[in-house]
Amino acid sequence: MKTLQEFMPILSEEEFRQGLTPQDRLLGLDIGTKTIGVAFGSVMAGFASPLQVIRRTKIAKDALILKKMMADYGIVGFVVGWPLNVDGTMGVRCQATRDVLLEIMKHIPDIPVLFYDERFSTKKAERFMIDDIDMSRKKRSEVVDKMAAQIILQDFLDRY
Repeated sequence: MKTLQEFMPILSEEEFRQGLTPQDRLLGLDIGTKTIGVAFGSVMAGFASPLQVIRRTKIAKDALILKKMMADYGIVGFVVGWPLNVDGTMGVRCQATRDVLLEIMKHIPDIPVLFYDERFSTKKAERFMIDDIDMSRKKRSEVVDKMAAQIILQDFLDRY
């Protein structure tokens, strides 16, 4: 079986940043067991916006949705939430994220990918929706994943 690096260029944060230009656009991905939260961001503008929640079905269908977004928005790279444990170690969730991304990348090869520390991104999204905009539980469940993707990508852009 091929390794993850054989399917795509997973870059260090430094390598990923060096490859970017101000005109570049990125997708932030929060890969979960049932959904993929997607956010769009512009390096020049320095901000990210929640875009969509993909209800996971078959990897090929999910990849097709991502490919369409890439074409529609001129995407040059993915910033993928890396769900480290609280102590910074990799656990089962990192392995699951890597495995899903590996399968997606069979359909979308050769796009630069950065795994980006996503600890607490979902909690931050939920806190924002509860404390700042008083969103109902039902509505929060519909948008939390794309908000988490937006937080992941925004954090990356803030540090750019």
